[in-house]
Amino acid sequence: MNLSDIQPEQWVIIVAVAVGAIVVLLALVLLASGRSRNDAAILHESVERLAQAAAISEGRMAQMSDMQQTTQERLAQRFQEQERALGKKLEEQLQALALRVGQTLEKTGERQHETMTDLQRRLAVIDAAQKNITELSSQVVGLQDILANKQTRGAFGETQLNDLVTAALPPSAYEFQVTLSNRTRADCLLKLPNPPGSIVIDAKFPLESYNAIHRTESDEEKKLARRAFGTDVLKHVKDIAEKYILPGETAESALMFIPSEAVYAELYANHEGVVTQSHRARVWIVSPTTLMATLNTVRAVLKDAQMRDQAGLIQKEVIALLDDVRRLDERVEKLDKHFDMTKRDIEDIQKSTRGITRHAERIEAVEMGEEPGADELEPPKPRITAVD
Repeated sequence: MNLSDIQPEQWVIIVAVAVGAIVVLLALVLLASGRSRNDAAILHESVERLAQAAAISEGRMAQMSDMQQTTQERLAQRFQEQERALGKKLEEQLQALALRVGQTLEKTGERQHETMTDLQRRLAVIDAAQKNITELSSQVVGLQDILANKQTRGAFGETQLNDLVTAALPPSAYEFQVTLSNRTRADCLLKLPNPPGSIVIDAKFPLESYNAIHRTESDEEKKLARRAFGTDVLKHVKDIAEKYILPGETAESALMFIPSEAVYAELYANHEGVVTQSHRARVWIVSPTTLMATLNTVRAVLKDAQMRDQAGLIQKEVIALLDDVRRLDERVEKLDKHFDMTKRDIEDIQKSTRGITRHAERIEAVEMGEEPGADELEPPKPRITAVD
């Protein structure tokens, strides 16, 4: 048993028992030693003091017990108040936490809903894109089938040529599928004034030899495929130079249209000799991009030719305009003379008006009985009117 576990009442009992035991022991000791009566008096006095001290101690212990009980009650009350405050605060915190958790769950639910909606929308877009890719792949397969056939490949090049020319030039500047004097049919004829004259555009598509370059793996095979590609292009260049460059009928050059930027890039990147020979033959190889630039140049040439054709008419109109300006100047001069005569007439009219006013004033003065002055009786001077 620990000393801290002993209650105040128990301490009082323990102290009283201890004091009594001490008194009894002292009495026994004195009796046994046979002390005198003085000693007995002293002992009695000591016992009384001890009893008084025990009473005082008992009173103090009782007071301490009361104080401890009061302190315990206060502590218990404070503990209860703190417990209630803590419980209230804890309850408020729990409510706030529950509110935050609810708001967080609500926001999380909204975000999840938005995320799911966005995900569904993106899945719909992906689904549509996948359908478009499927359709595009089928179209690519169809385009490959078209390009595999020489006739359909030629029609594809002519259609692309048609679209580019009609988008860049006015209808009077071109004609498709024209038969020349040598009975050859040109894909397109650009009608330009002399010089340079009409220019023929022929669409060619050397696809087989180009594909052979990319199908080969070894350097030797690739070299042979490139040589075959250059030979095919030079054959087309020779045919165009012989068929579509006709002195007196067409210009001294022609255009070879390749409707593929990839084939055009291969030609200008790895076949410089072929390009040089085509220039010597006056056959200019163009792609869709370079053809559009060429057509813009042709349109500028056509505008310049139209301006030259209209130069004579513009000169005549300018001369007629100068004559009209000369006549207008003469008429303005005559009108100015008429204005001067009118001004003089108005001044004469103003003079006559002033004379009439003076005569009216004289008549009014005579009626009022006033004698006119000598200067007022002078007859008026005759008015001289200018004769045209």
